[in-house]
Amino acid sequence: MAAARPAPTSPGSIKRIVAASLIGTTIEWYDFFLYGSAAALVFNTLFFPSADPLVGTLIAFVTYAIGFAARPLGGIVFGHFGDKIGRKKLLVLSLLMMGGATFAMGLLPTYESIGGWAPILLTLLRLVQGFALGGEWGGAVLIVSEHGGDKHRGFWASWPQAGAPGGNLLATAVLSLLAAVQSDAAFQAWGWRIPFLLSGLLVMIGLWIRVSVSESPVFLEAQAKAEAAAAAGAKEEAPVVEVFRRSWREVLSAIGTRFGENISYYILTSFLLVYVTVHLELPKSTALNAVLIGSAVHFVTIPLWGALSDRLGRRPVTLIGSVGMAVWAFVFFGLVDSKSFLVITLAVTAGLLLHGAMYGPQAAFISEMFDTKVRYSGASMGSQLASILAGALAPIIAVELLKDYGSSTPVSVYLCAAAVITTITVAVTRETLGRDLARNLRDEPAAAAPATTATAVGDRA
Repeated sequence: MAAARPAPTSPGSIKRIVAASLIGTTIEWYDFFLYGSAAALVFNTLFFPSADPLVGTLIAFVTYAIGFAARPLGGIVFGHFGDKIGRKKLLVLSLLMMGGATFAMGLLPTYESIGGWAPILLTLLRLVQGFALGGEWGGAVLIVSEHGGDKHRGFWASWPQAGAPGGNLLATAVLSLLAAVQSDAAFQAWGWRIPFLLSGLLVMIGLWIRVSVSESPVFLEAQAKAEAAAAAGAKEEAPVVEVFRRSWREVLSAIGTRFGENISYYILTSFLLVYVTVHLELPKSTALNAVLIGSAVHFVTIPLWGALSDRLGRRPVTLIGSVGMAVWAFVFFGLVDSKSFLVITLAVTAGLLLHGAMYGPQAAFISEMFDTKVRYSGASMGSQLASILAGALAPIIAVELLKDYGSSTPVSVYLCAAAVITTITVAVTRETLGRDLARNLRDEPAAAAPATTATAVGDRA
């Protein structure tokens, strides 16, 4: 007997699911971004002391990148079990791992206290953070995408995406508050620990909300079909194996789609802290507050870009962001070099708006590329491989370019090239708007392929 068709999720239910995913991803990104901000502001001296400030910062960002290196492994492991036993259980585990590692960072002794063990322990905890985040993104966006209907998937699925600027907003706000009420000496001595220890409380709140989420009905339907097939003697490959055998093109599309988005985000946020404080020799509060304001606008506008992709398509909205970012790469640093707080804030905010055009539709776009039984694995691998190739290296490459050339121009060229790669990838990837996630792409006849932008919009008129 065929598995029952999953019932549509009610508006009230989808709002609860979105809220749970948003709060969970905000907390996880808070933990992850907190390290990036601390690497630029305090870890370079407390854990990686060096005579040259840029060298210490560069080493701190190397450990920052190590967290990204663990993300593909986390994506594979969480993706495998998420496709086998469900999205919800893995989301709870990822939150526990991330929060535990961040809380432990707040208790670490520094290099002055225990020497070389300090950076070693910090690096190990960063690996745990990366592993957990590698499984978080795929599960959070999929459980919303699979609960939401085809018509508004871009809007609903973009809310977990808003957890990234939400987490950055929260991390930057806490650091800015501490910088405002503490002296630099007090912040260096003990104040930096407060945001990390705060993670323990945030995780408890996130767990309380996340455990109330119901499992994806699309996944439950696919699981029932798989169990029926297994009972009939059919053999099923591991999700990761099937992804590389049959969906490798989609994985490459996901990597390319994320490439420019990922690099631009870390240059506009993490690298900016280094550029403003070390290169321009401005107070760290200037960069922190500019990112704070930009992140607030970013948080609000990401769902608007997602909603626009439900009308125009995933590709056109993403292209607005990637083409715009290729141009903005050369405007951005010219504005930042003005040393005016208002102009720097404008530069960051405009850049994050363009980033949001790439990031908002991304959750639905990548989710719609894969079939249900490999969706967690495929989406996680595509996303996290992009993170290690793009986001992990972005601050390191940018700092090295700044150190070698003493100018922002090479960084602008690097950012523009990344945006061009995303533009080309999206231009050659087929539109996914209107796809029924419960149906397998390979079971659909050619005529039933995902609608083009024009027909999808017409169907909604």
